[in-house]
Amino acid sequence: MRRPVVLTLLILAALLALLSPALPALMRYGALPRKADRPLNVILAGMDVDYDYAAATWPYPPKPLDFSTRTDTLMLAQVRPDGQVNLLSIPRDTWVNIAGYGWGKINGANVHGGPEMLVNTVQQFTGVPVDGYVFMSLSAVRDLTNAAGGVTVDVPTRMKYDDNAGHLHIDLQPGRQHLNGEQAEGFLRFRHDNLSDIGRVGRQQMFMTALLGRVKNPLNFWRLPAMVGAMNRNTRSSLTRAQVGALLGAALSGPKVNAQTVPGSFGQGGTWVANRAELRTIMQRDFRDPGDPRTLSVTIGNAAAPNGSAKRTKARLEGLGYTNVTILDVPRVDYPTTTITGLGAARVQKALGFGQVQSGTPQAGADISIQLGADTPAN
Repeated sequence: MRRPVVLTLLILAALLALLSPALPALMRYGALPRKADRPLNVILAGMDVDYDYAAATWPYPPKPLDFSTRTDTLMLAQVRPDGQVNLLSIPRDTWVNIAGYGWGKINGANVHGGPEMLVNTVQQFTGVPVDGYVFMSLSAVRDLTNAAGGVTVDVPTRMKYDDNAGHLHIDLQPGRQHLNGEQAEGFLRFRHDNLSDIGRVGRQQMFMTALLGRVKNPLNFWRLPAMVGAMNRNTRSSLTRAQVGALLGAALSGPKVNAQTVPGSFGQGGTWVANRAELRTIMQRDFRDPGDPRTLSVTIGNAAAPNGSAKRTKARLEGLGYTNVTILDVPRVDYPTTTITGLGAARVQKALGFGQVQSGTPQAGADISIQLGADTPAN
């Protein structure tokens, strides 16, 4: 009788030891996989290191991480319910207009206004609404790779670089090889070739694909708790339990990755200037959710609502993630009821909480048009 009891206790102890790294994440994000009704758009950002240059010791130690630094890597990931993952890598030096600050490199958006400004900047730049973000510390790559048992990638060229002040030492030979956490970090951070950050973006996509391959391998299921624990220790996220459940549901379908980079060319001062026409084509082709009106063009005309209603309605929709809203100058007429016309009109009506859906052709070639009537709330 004692032997089976002892064996059972040993098995339970082993399971507890295996699952223990993931327990903090499970307590915070624990959710059952579910089939989402639409894609999720999530920002993945790796944070830069801020060193304490006033310290008495050298190499200078990093300051405590508070996720307020520049973004070193930046991706927009769209995860669809069927497991399709569309990745858009945004080079850190991409030249964008940061609301309230002006033109600058996109890696400074988080410094100027935190996660909210970064989310807003990415939304305005891509035209795609963002549902949440995951910020990762520099240690995330190292810890996650080690928890996964390493990743196998093709190192495209000789990588040799030493930065004692930045605690960065890279020494990789070209060819296919299995990298541990420290090597993977160097593989992703190396920028000292002709392509600089653009070459690094390609390696980031290669690494993500290799890592997802490790996750999908059934033989590695026992590594998942350690990987979850590594992510939880090194990240700050806005994802809800429901969103995590949707991501898990998509993962069960076996993630299929389509990765690309913001098209463009090098500009002054080492900036990356996006080709906006090509970017719009990519976003419309690969990132647009036909059932989500937030990606559609919306026009607003004020026919009989209180003054300023069109601006307030535009601000409300943009706050909900609508990225292409314009105001039309229309004649003032007796128009008792707000009407909403076009594809997705019912979703817009639900978001506003007033008005009625009407059949017809939207104005000015838009996907949806709103004609504000006298029923528009003054506030």
